[in-house]
This record gives sequence, C-alpha cells and structure tokens, in this order.
Amino acid sequence: MDQLIDKIFKSHQECPECPSPKLIQTFFDSLLGLLFPEYALDIIRERKEVESNLFALQNQFAQILSKNKHLHQGDGDSLSNQFFTKLSEVFDLIHQDVDAMFAGDPASKSRAEILRCYPGFYAIAAYRISHEMYLMGIRMIPRIITEYAHSKTGIDIHPGASIGHHFCIDHGTGLVIGETTVIGNHVKLYQGVTLGALSVHKEDADTKRHPTIEDEVVIYAGATILGGNTVIGKGSVIGGNVWLTKSVPANSKIYYKAKMYDAGKDQTDLYVFKNDQD
Repeated sequence: MDQLIDKIFKSHQECPECPSPKLIQTFFDSLLGLLFPEYALDIIRERKEVESNLFALQNQFAQILSKNKHLHQGDGDSLSNQFFTKLSEVFDLIHQDVDAMFAGDPASKSRAEILRCYPGFYAIAAYRISHEMYLMGIRMIPRIITEYAHSKTGIDIHPGASIGHHFCIDHGTGLVIGETTVIGNHVKLYQGVTLGALSVHKEDADTKRHPTIEDEVVIYAGATILGGNTVIGKGSVIGGNVWLTKSVPANSKIYYKAKMYDAGKDQTDLYVFKNDQD
C-alpha cells in the first residue's frame, strides 16, 4: 500500500494544475452560454452584463493559461486577450454554420431548433472555439473541449482540422475528422463519415495524414476517405459506404453498388464512378 501511495503522490506532484478537464468543460459551457442564449441558464437583460461576463471569462482563461505554462509558449494574459479579440470572428463563423444546417436540412423548422437540438451545432461550435486556441499554439485545452463535445454528440472533430465557412453536419453520430484534414466552404457531411489517415509511423505524425475536401462537396453516411494526398474535387458527391484512398476530380459522383454474393460466380461488389465533365 505504501508503494501505491508513493506512486499516486508523485503523479499529483507532477501535475499540480494539468488543467482539470472539468474546469475546461465548465469554462466552455459558460462561454457557449454567453455566446448563445439557448445554452444559458439565465437570459441577459442588460448590455453591461455581457461586458462583465466577457471580462470575467477572459480573466478566467488567463488564469488557466498562467497556471499551465507547459501548455503554451506565451503569456497567459496576452493569449487570453488575443483569443477574446478573435471571438467575434468565431461567433460569425458559427452563425454561418447554423445557416448552412438550416438550409441543408429540410427537417429543420427554425434556427432555434438547430441551436437547441442539433448535435452538429454543438460539435461545430466546440471545434470553432478550440481551433482558434489551437492556432495560437495552446496545447491540450483545445483537445479537452473537442473531446467533451465528442462525448456529448458522438462527433469527433480534431481542433487542428481546417474547416471553411458554412459547414453543415447532418445527424453526425460517428463522424470523425482528423487533425490534418482540410475542408473547404459549403461542405456537407452525414453521420458515420470518416476523414482519416492511412497507417503511418509515429515519426510522420507532423505530416499531412488526412484528406482534403474542396468546396461544395457532399459526403453521405458511412463513407470513409483516407490519406493526406487524397483530394475530393469541388462539387463532388460521395455516396454512402464508399471507401476512398485516391483523389477524385471536381464534380465527380461516386457511389457504392451492392450485389448479392453468388459463390458460383466471380462477381464482386462494384464502385460506380461518374464525372459531369466527361
């Protein structure tokens, strides 16, 4: 027992702040509730209250960064100020994503419904906020935020991914977007889509391992697209359950055509490739 106690004590001494995932989750929930009243416990009635809440959250973030200098290479106050200066731009991007989801889902009755009920909104908002921290060189905290959203929505977006404006996630459960994925503007993804990496060695972790999805692409449920050199051209449609490790040109349509298996024949499943430019 003494040996276990020593091990536990040593681990606590080596991680005095860490920071706690619960602390980061609370900070994110408070920030989301301030930005979107649909997630607030109480509606703000006076403008000065918005200002005081923003100032309090900025101070809280500065304290978190100051206590965890191992997670960044800057000054906590300066980094917090930089993040909150960029927050207006992030706020606008999230609203563009809401517009895309409202336009892209015929079942949605209002933007309020998307904000309150759609897991895609929550996952995208967490991504937009954490991505800004990621760009500032802050480590771990962005991952805590996106993994928190992952646990609540089933949507796994790495904060390092680059995603353009008017991004739409429809349903979204089981969707995975890897760290070096690049996604253009007006892209729509359905549930179960994986934008992942081919198997690479650990020393290749800093290379581009995940695909590039150009503007106005739609990828349907269950599709898997892998590899850092894989590019899905602008305006393409990728059908459900398609598996891709090679690039396709703009305006392509790829879908999976299933066949019943017959042991007496050599026929196998087919992938059908069409291109509007042909």
